[in-house]
Amino acid sequence: MTTTAYATRLPDPDTRADVYDGVPLKRGLAWLVDMGLIIVICLFALPFTAFLGVFFFPFLMLVLGFFYRWATIAGGSATWGMRMMGIELRNIDGLRLSGGAAFWHTLGYSVSVAVFPLQLISVAMMLSTSRKQGLSDHLLGTAAVNRLL
Repeated sequence: MTTTAYATRLPDPDTRADVYDGVPLKRGLAWLVDMGLIIVICLFALPFTAFLGVFFFPFLMLVLGFFYRWATIAGGSATWGMRMMGIELRNIDGLRLSGGAAFWHTLGYSVSVAVFPLQLISVAMMLSTSRKQGLSDHLLGTAAVNRLL
């Protein structure tokens, strides 16, 4: 057994490849579902902004999307889109994300969306790393995995 700078209980991709099979595609599909839900949430919120939200709709989506992602990840370690696709986020110990970890993961995602080259780097990392981790995942020690039973 080899040792690393830190102990990890995330499943080893060499011995448990099934845990990471199809995760990038599922994350992409989950993202589409989540974006659809965020658009619906924003449309429902428009009357509460006296329809002024039409003029700053992308910002409204960013803010409400942040709270949607943070709340759903904190509540079950996955957004509703991720749950539909059968994936969830796990921390370095293999546990579900806490509210604080969900906040930092969501903040990392939001920054990568706001700085487009970071999003491209994140997607490239998801497609090329053994645990299919994006940039935020690497920084936080998290990984999206097929739902563990």
